[in-house]
Amino acid sequence: MNIVTLGCSKNLVDSEVLLTQLRGNGIDTTHESKKDDANVVVINTCGFIDNAKQESIDTILRYVDAKEEGLVEKVYVTGCLSERYKQDLEKEIPAVDAWFGTRDLSRLLKQLNANYKHELVGERILTNPSHFAYLKISEGCDRPCSFCAIPLMRGKHVSRPIEELVLEAKNLAKKGTKELLLIAQDSTYYGLDLYKKRNLADLLKNLSDVEGIEWIRLHYAFPTGFPLDVLDIMASRPNICHYLDIPLQHGSTKMLNLMRRGTTREKTEALIKTLREKIPDIAIRTTLIAGHPGETEAEFDEMMKFVETSRFDRLGVFAYSHEENTHAYSMPDDVPEETKQERVAALMDLQQGISLELNQEKIGKVYKVLIDRKEGGSFYGRTEYDSPEVDNEVIIDAKTKYLRIGDFATVKITGATEFDLVGEPGQ
Repeated sequence: MNIVTLGCSKNLVDSEVLLTQLRGNGIDTTHESKKDDANVVVINTCGFIDNAKQESIDTILRYVDAKEEGLVEKVYVTGCLSERYKQDLEKEIPAVDAWFGTRDLSRLLKQLNANYKHELVGERILTNPSHFAYLKISEGCDRPCSFCAIPLMRGKHVSRPIEELVLEAKNLAKKGTKELLLIAQDSTYYGLDLYKKRNLADLLKNLSDVEGIEWIRLHYAFPTGFPLDVLDIMASRPNICHYLDIPLQHGSTKMLNLMRRGTTREKTEALIKTLREKIPDIAIRTTLIAGHPGETEAEFDEMMKFVETSRFDRLGVFAYSHEENTHAYSMPDDVPEETKQERVAALMDLQQGISLELNQEKIGKVYKVLIDRKEGGSFYGRTEYDSPEVDNEVIIDAKTKYLRIGDFATVKITGATEFDLVGEPGQ
């Protein structure tokens, strides 16, 4: 059996849980097999924006073709696209053997002749290198953002208990995991449903006590109602990275209102100021959306100025995608696609200059670097200010010193480009 994963790290965790359950049932299962020789394929889809949906559909059609050629016996589809469009997809692609949503794990296992094993809760077979692992702290989202279809696909916010997450972290540490990347649809909401308060700080405290975990990294922190006690824990615990992924989405108060983000530009700037005052070396990663309905040149200029003055360490920009059944879908999609793409490019050009300046300031400094991989004649690693796959890498000439994948090295930065650093390991 082969599991194919599309989309974000949250989907990857779901695939790893499925892989763990199937192998726990004695079923021979691979993830992202390079050969089309599995008799059963499970495709874990993404339904977030147009490009992701198209990639998911193309992947389904590819395996349906393989089935028709006799290379594959069964094709099953799960995940966000399947949750959101199941009825339409069943009609359009009848060759798929069964469709499952995001909360159908038990039903999917049953279809695959497996039982859900409760004793495997907290166990995970990792599909990425074992020295880092994503830890999903909650599922779903209660926010009413205008542009977002996540609540339609993932349901309401549900936090996982601290004890369960600590158990999973301990199990991962035993297998050699040194870095935990905390993920959720909205990590700052963590604990409100279980503990009747925002409990992210308590969770971080408990996870940072787990032996063997050297870095804990926080992703997808919603800015509105950000629990500031998190910063006290971040400042006091050496294994919590001075890093925050905080999706801000826009720099104009008018647009933030239209996006139903529950905040203003002034409040956002005050939060950024507080983050930097409490953790002076914090690396802030954010995402923005260009071309949301109602965004005129004036609002876009405001966002450009916001990026210029905020000087984010990392920035991703999405072109707005008009998603059915979202609040924004009732508004006219009034920014032409070409204009959206021009605005994305302008923001990224601006950020490129900021990134180059910030990276050049690191030349001559020494950092603790986690070595991720060797490619060609170079090792590639990351500092605590960088998350895998989306942020800067530190490139080290493999001829200078042998480094082990998954180990930490002390590295002096000798060069910098817009999105990467070059370094030499200490002797």
